[in-house]
Amino acid sequence: MEDFNLHYRFLNWRRRIREIREVRAVRHQERYKRILVDGDILSYHGNSDEVGCYVAPRPLTKENNYFEVCIMDTGVRGTIAVGLVPQYYKLDHQPGWLPHSVAYHADDGKLFNGNGVGQQFGPKCFAGDRIGCGVQTEFFDRGMATVFFTRNGKEVGSVVMAMSPDGLFPAVGMHSLGEEVRIDLQAEWGLDEDDSAMMVDSHEDEWGRLHDVKVCGTLLEYIGKGKSIMDVGLAQARHSLSTRSHYFEVEIVDPGEKCYIALGLARKDYPKNRHPGWSRGSVAYHADDGKLFQGSGVGDPFGPRCYKGDIMGCGIMFPRDYILDSDADSDECIDAAEVKYKQRRVRNIMYFNDEDEEDEGEDMEQEYDGKKVTVFFTRNGKIIGRKEAPVPSGGFYPTIGMLSNGEKVQVDLHPLSG
Repeated sequence: MEDFNLHYRFLNWRRRIREIREVRAVRHQERYKRILVDGDILSYHGNSDEVGCYVAPRPLTKENNYFEVCIMDTGVRGTIAVGLVPQYYKLDHQPGWLPHSVAYHADDGKLFNGNGVGQQFGPKCFAGDRIGCGVQTEFFDRGMATVFFTRNGKEVGSVVMAMSPDGLFPAVGMHSLGEEVRIDLQAEWGLDEDDSAMMVDSHEDEWGRLHDVKVCGTLLEYIGKGKSIMDVGLAQARHSLSTRSHYFEVEIVDPGEKCYIALGLARKDYPKNRHPGWSRGSVAYHADDGKLFQGSGVGDPFGPRCYKGDIMGCGIMFPRDYILDSDADSDECIDAAEVKYKQRRVRNIMYFNDEDEEDEGEDMEQEYDGKKVTVFFTRNGKIIGRKEAPVPSGGFYPTIGMLSNGEKVQVDLHPLSG
């Protein structure tokens, strides 16, 4: 009899363990409604009449007390809310509308704290802006929470609210077509001021010039008018290509209305409202028509058109004895470049055989100090063509142009490193 009871108790114990595991598994699942989740990308998936809401699988803790949301697209109205809610928050309400929730709303800059009437709190937020939300760690064990919000790494304000028994869960609400954000549940904030500034601006520092283009991590988004050829948005890297960094790539995340996206190289003082390739000292491959433009508004047929998901690349094949002005200060430059070439003999085409170089004429050589290189372009990892070009004084800078609403690209300025 005792053996039977022991066996019965053992079965009950196993069943109880299984139930606990199932409950924990359910508790740690993200919840969302009218939201399309693709990795860390959240996009509205409704008809603009009803709210869509996403709730993260785990609450904020002392060790992980902050998260950030980068606005990739404001859609029709920009009704994006970022905040904290209870675990089983009603998913047809914006964060901040119901009790025990709080949120910063991007469209009007208001703070909603447990009701449908917001209070003016901070600036409005647009595509490219980052909204952060966190809880000050010293109040975790007191039943109250000081919730703070940030915009682009700078604190906007804070509010005190009661802690929900099951914790405060990161939440994002959206309410109009086209809205899309990138969420980072592992973001950090509250470092030393210098370190924080370095973290916030780390990607923006890669760009020397930005005109009608917003940066969100490695994502560039066109924010110009897109109504005439004078509305070009331009992004130019801070550093020119060299024998140590000779290639970069762009992935078309969203072709926008017309896919007027151009990738190429340009001189440092290139006009901000001209597509790369249109003016002197530039060469570029244009996605919309597959043409190559070199210092002229008239392009030549060059390669296939490019669409969403395509990866466009651009680089320079330097002659073996080539030394840029910026490289001359380093005696190790050529050695380092040649070592890298040997390691990547199949993929890296930094050098080329210059036996067939043609004379471009004395005037051109004097204007460009006599330096000529072969610029090459790729599409999805395959070379589609080459073009010889004289190097402007100061070098060739990676340059990206955009010209129609909704265009977004993901940039990798160093795809061959590491």
